[in-house]
Amino acid sequence: MKTFTKSAAQLLTAGMVGLFIVGCAQADYHGMKEKDIVDTAVEAGQFNTLVAAVQAADLVDTLKSEGPFTVFAPTDEAFAALPDGTVEDLLKPENLATLQAVLTYHVVPGKIMAADAMAADSATTVQGQDITITTMDGSVMIDDATVISADIGASNGVIHVIDTVLLPE
Repeated sequence: MKTFTKSAAQLLTAGMVGLFIVGCAQADYHGMKEKDIVDTAVEAGQFNTLVAAVQAADLVDTLKSEGPFTVFAPTDEAFAALPDGTVEDLLKPENLATLQAVLTYHVVPGKIMAADAMAADSATTVQGQDITITTMDGSVMIDDATVISADIGASNGVIHVIDTVLLPE
């Protein structure tokens, strides 16, 4: 069995680090950068209703901008749990302001990771109202919604998946 000398191990490690750096540079060069919030949500496949609503509300460019933003993203199932006709009504052109208010109530300026959220009791949304943050039995609650997946990184912020659509008062 061969053993590496200290210098051989250092050379191997340096070579691996070099390959990693080259690989990252090539990924960046070939457009494989981390995706923004909108592209991350589209790729996930569980936010089709949210993405459609963001498009209807003309908020795509905002959520693709530099940010950073923290988005509490309701799943398609969360939207389906709303009373019948709610989503369809929100998507009507005459309800644009209401739709924008609902969606921006799910966004907080800055990048708030789960550990930071657990230490807070509220946060002010882009919509202007505060959301309540609580921790119960190891779960983080945003108003009445439970965070079911946290810290999904994006180039311009972070997404936390929630199981309920948040509605401003």
